[in-house]
Amino acid sequence: MIVRRFDDVAAVDWGNGLSRRFLVESDGMGYSLTDTTVRAGTKSPLEYRRHLEACYCISGTGEVIDSAGTSHAIEPGTLYALDQHDAHFLVAGPDEDLRLVCVFSPALHGGERHSLDSSEFSQY
Repeated sequence: MIVRRFDDVAAVDWGNGLSRRFLVESDGMGYSLTDTTVRAGTKSPLEYRRHLEACYCISGTGEVIDSAGTSHAIEPGTLYALDQHDAHFLVAGPDEDLRLVCVFSPALHGGERHSLDSSEFSQY
């Protein structure tokens, strides 16, 4: 059995926020579970070529925008799933951080970070 508490999981600065990776590849579960904060007012161009990801919003507001430009509002109680390795923009609202619980399959190694300095979608 694996038991971890929020304060015991180190936060990884992933680029535009912090991610606490509660389950990673070395745990042997086959997927990762994260508690991810997206800093207020940020826009992150993201793409996961190795992973499928599902995110469930627990606080804050924002939007996820697909590569065709279609925007989907995010607020507490909203789930979005990137079931096609979708390139997307993750946008946190201007007034407060966006907080998501995310599942990645296959599992993350644990230290992954995004490179958000280029015009390309950041990937890992």
